Amino acid sequence: MAASKPSTRTMTSEYRHIPVLLDECIDQLQLETHKVFVDATLGFAGHSYQAAMRLGPEGLLIGIDQDDEAIAYATDKLLGIADDSRPRVEVMHGNFGELDELLLAAEIPGVDAMLFDLGMSSVQIDTPERGFAFKADAPLDMRMDPGKQSITAAEIINTSNTADLARIIRNNSDERWAGRIAEFVVRERERQPIETSGQLVEIIKAAIPASARRKGGHPAKRTFQALRMEVNDEQGVLRRGLDAAIRWLNPGGRICVISYHSIEDRIVKETFASFANRCVCPPDLPVCACGKKPVIDVVTRKPILPAESEISENARARSAKLRVARKL
Repeated sequence: MAASKPSTRTMTSEYRHIPVLLDECIDQLQLETHKVFVDATLGFAGHSYQAAMRLGPEGLLIGIDQDDEAIAYATDKLLGIADDSRPRVEVMHGNFGELDELLLAAEIPGVDAMLFDLGMSSVQIDTPERGFAFKADAPLDMRMDPGKQSITAAEIINTSNTADLARIIRNNSDERWAGRIAEFVVRERERQPIETSGQLVEIIKAAIPASARRKGGHPAKRTFQALRMEVNDEQGVLRRGLDAAIRWLNPGGRICVISYHSIEDRIVKETFASFANRCVCPPDLPVCACGKKPVIDVVTRKPILPAESEISENARARSAKLRVARKL
């Protein structure tokens, strides 16, 4: 949908958001006037607001998000830029796993710069009724787009067998105690359904030995991450989104991806590597015979990390890693 008329809503503390690695992203995107920029994870437009200033009135900014509250706020914020400075703005409801369909609907031939800021928005985490947070007792939902999704975290917890539940937790979080947590969950749900985050946190605490709970942050952190990723198919969505993004980039176009945990970062690194080295010839063949050429150049051999000054101001930046590639 095209950006709508600004509403009269005012920003509350719920909507305060600090964009991570902002200067580094803007620098690496190399935005210019007249260009097309896609923010595949628009959120509250922290990155897009600064990007808009670089695009100018002849540019096009496409923002994609699946959260209605984020879309409403981001649209107001972007349309608040003065007319003589603001690019054409189009905000679309969806997620980057649907990037092909969304960009076809936007009727553009290609993209000059694209940004993915992965993981959870601060507002989703800080809104208890969404069920994402392990520090507040709320229904176990975790759907990023409830209007389109039916399966909740509670359904996964209460219907998966022990082996499947252990696999879900392990594959989405590298949780060392995945098997034990799954056993405790299945045992507890025989007594009563597990419907709230508070119930699940207590089960996880009981499952993880006390010595292991003393380090590594909150003991429920990895299990909640794993359930959220399973509910929203985050690994599959990320792979589809990155593949589509690279295909849509114009020659010389850039893609920036911020990840927040090792599983996301590994997918980004592997995807970039696969497009940068398309040759499928046996390694002992002296000359390439398959004819497949690299599609991108990986700009960041090592990820860009936030400065200590940024981490001190925004604790959620601590685990962020930025990887960048350029379309050949």
